[in-house]
Formats: sequence, structure tokens, C-alpha cells
Amino acid sequence: MSDKFRPNAAYSIPDDPDASTYRYIIVAAKRARQLQGGARSLLPTTSKKPTVAAMEEVRRGLVPYEDLLRTAAEENQAAE
Repeated sequence: MSDKFRPNAAYSIPDDPDASTYRYIIVAAKRARQLQGGARSLLPTTSKKPTVAAMEEVRRGLVPYEDLLRTAAEENQAAE
């Protein structure tokens, strides 16, 4: 058995270097709210559920997001 934790690829954002499942869930939840509010889906889907469509969009890397904590930390390091 491996000592290293390997996150499930189905529940991570492709361009996320940390492969954070928590970040995936937050981004997908915000996208699902957008879809419920009337935003158009980025994928043709047979699912009527906005959560399923949002999770698929995030998993494929179609939903842009910004990690504000990481951006602030990088700016602080650059300023030093």
C-alpha cells in the first residue's frame, strides 16, 4: 500500500497544482448556482441537474477560477 495520498482524478480541477478536492467542490457549487440562475451550460448535456453539469464543466477545465489566497501570497513574496 502506498504511503502517498493520491486524489481521485474525477474530483479535481485539471490545472490545480494541489489537486484539491475541496477547491473542486467550491468551484462546482458556484458554477451550479450560476446555472440555476439562468447561465448557459458550456457543454451539451442530457442531465437536467445543474450540479451534474457544473461538476462536468469543472472537471474538464472549462470553468475559469482564481485562487485569491495563492495570488496574494505570490504578490507578498514578489514585494519582499
